[in-house]
Amino acid sequence: MADTKREIERKYEGPPAGGDAPLPDLTDVPGVSGVIDKGVAELDATYYDTADQRLATASLTLRRRTGGDDAGWHLKLPVSEGVRDEIRAPLSDTVPEDLTALVRSRIREAELVPVVRLLSARDIRHLVDASGTLLAEVSVDRVRAERLSGGAGSAEWTEIEVELADDGDPAFLDKVEKKLRKAGIKRSASASKLAKALDDTAPRKQEKLEKAEKSGKAGKPGKAGKAGTTGKVADVSKATTKAAKPEPPDSTPRTAGDHILTYARAQRDAIVELDPAVRRDVPDSVHRMRVATRRLRSTFRSYGKILDRTVTDPIGVELKWLAAELGVDRDQEVLTEHLTTALDDLPSDLVTGPVQARLSTWSGARRSGSRQHLIAVLDGKRYLDLLTTLDTLVAGPPLREAASKKPEKVIAKAVRKDFEKVADLVGEALELPSGSERDLAMHDARKKAKRTRYAAEAATPALGDPAADLVKSMKSLQTLLGDHQDSVMVRGALRELATEAHEAGENAFTYGVLYGRAEQRAAAVEAELPGEWEAIEDKGAV
Repeated sequence: MADTKREIERKYEGPPAGGDAPLPDLTDVPGVSGVIDKGVAELDATYYDTADQRLATASLTLRRRTGGDDAGWHLKLPVSEGVRDEIRAPLSDTVPEDLTALVRSRIREAELVPVVRLLSARDIRHLVDASGTLLAEVSVDRVRAERLSGGAGSAEWTEIEVELADDGDPAFLDKVEKKLRKAGIKRSASASKLAKALDDTAPRKQEKLEKAEKSGKAGKPGKAGKAGTTGKVADVSKATTKAAKPEPPDSTPRTAGDHILTYARAQRDAIVELDPAVRRDVPDSVHRMRVATRRLRSTFRSYGKILDRTVTDPIGVELKWLAAELGVDRDQEVLTEHLTTALDDLPSDLVTGPVQARLSTWSGARRSGSRQHLIAVLDGKRYLDLLTTLDTLVAGPPLREAASKKPEKVIAKAVRKDFEKVADLVGEALELPSGSERDLAMHDARKKAKRTRYAAEAATPALGDPAADLVKSMKSLQTLLGDHQDSVMVRGALRELATEAHEAGENAFTYGVLYGRAEQRAAAVEAELPGEWEAIEDKGAV
């Protein structure tokens, strides 16, 4: 069974391989009362990836490691700079299925193979406070990398790692870094050992090293970064940084197509990146992934003058299917939250019968098996085919003639068209009397407001403040209409609960009280809508 550990660490350049450990006296770091030598651990790690290194490209690492106090399988998922979630599983001969599932959105049907082996001698020190509590672990790692696929190169280097103790204050790492920097130690140019190993053992780099050795240029004094040289740590850092950070190409969006594709790619990336979080049941991950699918589908529909809808409409159908599958759990969760909150707000003398127990039973029965179903969806061929289709689309987008034009005209026109549709739907809803027809009309207006909001989000980098203002207006309208739709859904659930309670011989009085309150909330929204819409209309679209 896999477990998770939040890892917060920083990596620093060590001296050339074979040099002395460069650590200064860390007892001078504020808050540190002692530095405990924990000895040297011999670590043997084999890293797995696809043949085309899909995990490494996404800054994910998967390894099988022996030695140390955490032997086993480790999958590291990036959270932010210097922060990763490490998912652990027991040692086994093959990659654990739990970990394979967590990288499924990256690897699809590709095979995971050994790509690099790292042998590390880890010299470990614990930084502790006056009470002996661990603040951070500092290690000096002497590493040998051996390429296992895609080449046969090897490399050696030394690096320093500072890992924050569990539940520690990240600000403590700044204090340690200040001390290291004073000693001339700089941050590593590589994000991880694997990234450095892949770079240093790449066939092209190995060929250059071999040519340098044959010409007699390798290992000369002053050439930092080679084993056995006497170059300074600062020189190593500068040389590595220069090689690792080439000037990026200009990717600034210029045309209407550039802007819309940038937004579409961001939503595709969000779907792929959120997949492991959804599988791990991370709070709000299902909702965020569902929003990304809706944003992408809305983009295809709003910007049909830019992206050919004969290509994107079938993809939109699949995105709608995925959003519905993601919503099975989410919609029930939200509905249960509304009902629970409404019940908690009732005075106790208005609660008759086992209302809370019935609500819990009703909610549990509706959610039973839904999570297992969702995981099956994420492992299924239809979902994986959709991800591949999205990759293909953003790599070779079906651009129409208008995509090459300036965004100020093409994108603004699309947003205005969506806004006009919202205006028509709100107007229709306001003309209807209260009842089921108005409920449906307001729901349709809400969905169109959401689509217009997403269209304005995509337009904001190109159109600036007018589009950003429209995003705010549509979000406000969407929230108001969403409150009304929540009331409609709550009333439907209360009718169902009241029927079940009556058939079980229970008092249904409380459900009637809750129904009346939900009806009052809907009436309040309907009364507020004309003024809200008038203010939005006065501002207009972009």
